[in-house]
Amino acid sequence: MNHSIRTKLSRAITNLALQLPSYTSERRLAEQTCLTLLHSCNTLTNLIQIHTIILKLGLHNNPLVLTKFASTSSDLNAIHYASSFLFSPSNNNNNLLLYDAFLFNTVIRAYAQTAGSKFKALEFYKTMFSYGVLPNKFTYPFVLKACAGIGDLNLGEMVHGSLVKFGFDDDRHVQNTMIHMYCCCGEGVEFARKVFDESPKMDSVTWSAMIGGYARLGRSMEAVGLFREMQVKGVVSDDVTIVCVLSACTDLGALELGKWLESYLERKKIPKSVELCNALIDMFAKCGDVDKALELFRQMSFRTIVSWTSVIVGLAMHGRGLEAVSLFDMMIEQRVAPDDVAFIGVLSACSHSGLVNKGHYYFNSMEKNFSIVPKIEHYGCMVDLLSRAGLVKEALEFVQKMPINPNQIIWRSIITACHARGEFKLGESISKKLIRSEPMQESNYVLLSNIYAKLLRWEKKTKVREMMDLKGMKKIPGSTMIELNNEMYEFVAGDKSHNQSKQIYEMMDEMGREIKRAGYVPTTSQVLLDIDEEDKEDALYRHSEKIAIAFSLLNTPPGTPIRLVKNLRVCEDCHSATKFISKVYNREIVVRDRNRFHHFKNGVCSCKDFW
Repeated sequence: MNHSIRTKLSRAITNLALQLPSYTSERRLAEQTCLTLLHSCNTLTNLIQIHTIILKLGLHNNPLVLTKFASTSSDLNAIHYASSFLFSPSNNNNNLLLYDAFLFNTVIRAYAQTAGSKFKALEFYKTMFSYGVLPNKFTYPFVLKACAGIGDLNLGEMVHGSLVKFGFDDDRHVQNTMIHMYCCCGEGVEFARKVFDESPKMDSVTWSAMIGGYARLGRSMEAVGLFREMQVKGVVSDDVTIVCVLSACTDLGALELGKWLESYLERKKIPKSVELCNALIDMFAKCGDVDKALELFRQMSFRTIVSWTSVIVGLAMHGRGLEAVSLFDMMIEQRVAPDDVAFIGVLSACSHSGLVNKGHYYFNSMEKNFSIVPKIEHYGCMVDLLSRAGLVKEALEFVQKMPINPNQIIWRSIITACHARGEFKLGESISKKLIRSEPMQESNYVLLSNIYAKLLRWEKKTKVREMMDLKGMKKIPGSTMIELNNEMYEFVAGDKSHNQSKQIYEMMDEMGREIKRAGYVPTTSQVLLDIDEEDKEDALYRHSEKIAIAFSLLNTPPGTPIRLVKNLRVCEDCHSATKFISKVYNREIVVRDRNRFHHFKNGVCSCKDFW
């Protein structure tokens, strides 16, 4: 190369070097401007304007700006708009190297958090590989959350295999999300427990994920058992864990454990968030202490619609309809807009307290005053209200005028009312229609069988039972749970598995003698068998709630309350017997059945009318 050429090249390089600071400064200023605009962006209109600025400034290939654009879009629920720009053919031609794991993680996270877009999160997870970008330990929690939202176990297992391949299976955050994912995938809870048991590093989130999984799946005994194990190991629970355990207590009716959890919050000085307060209110209301639920509600400085609804529903379950209605009206006065769940609560309150006119008023106000279109659940509440009030014909007319097709639950409410009010022909007719439409639903056959038993038509009743046997159906066995000395005990009809069985059955015999002396007469028509009266009485004595009451009388001090949780409706005979037991043994007996609470005291039940 001669001297003149070298001189010209040197001058060109010098000129370029002098221009670079100016060019670089401008680019940095433009980049910083866009990042600032995106940080303060709070509407989709602003986002579209910033998109235009990004294009004008030539920053459409700037990874930092693109990632911030994706993050802001996610916050504005506009990730679909962002991804159409970020991954458009015009934007990524020959620029695949500009896309990194951080950008993909942002997009995957946004889709994983967007309702109805979980599959898109997984699509971008696949796209990541086609762009030559490898996932990192931050990628998989978002992908696993998307799998949890979809609830597909096979998909979850595939992602699990992928993260093992990349060596992220020992990351604590990944493990915690994997436990959550498996718990959300139907039968995946055993896989979740395996991941949990094999986790080398557990924190409170790990325990919460597994406990929460058990609680959501209705495996409340296991949730409570795992929480107790957590306490033994000295792991400090956070508010998320407590909410999960309170949910399990609510399901089990474990009031004493619920009380202990409240005191634990005080001892550990765990702040009571609104969500935690709502969980406590719901637990106390559904575990039998609705007055404590009301007390907590009144102490709250800030309440959400969930707070109001929890108390209204709780009062309704306890048959305190007038208080529930009053609270609902107070909520309206305080300009808290009711939602559809709040209306279910107030309509249930009207139903359990026989407030027919009030029920009609609230039902009609839904659309008229609050623009809430009634759902099948609200129509069901109205049918239940009319049926419980003995207005069977009006209930049937209401169903026939409904703008939506009645579901089987509504028809069963009417059949139950027919059974209670002596409308046997109507009940028989509807039961037969139900069986034709739902031939594999065992409760339809049981309802028809009950009607035939009431009519003493043993031949027809036997045929119904034979039909059930032929189809391989069995009546759901009744079971009753009781909490005693921090342990949960469950009894089924005729149960002799407990080590105190001999004493329990002796106590049941004593109970039978004492309450008969007080005037109790067994409701033998409840026994669906054509056998003599003595055998029918014996069958009634073996019901699970009577076994649980006998167990409690043996193991608790005189005068203390007895609290039971029944998986089915309390039968008419047990309802009658429990009233007498409460009087003879001077015990308050609180029973939560499938529909409501029954408070038995001094021979009287809190429910207005049993049917």
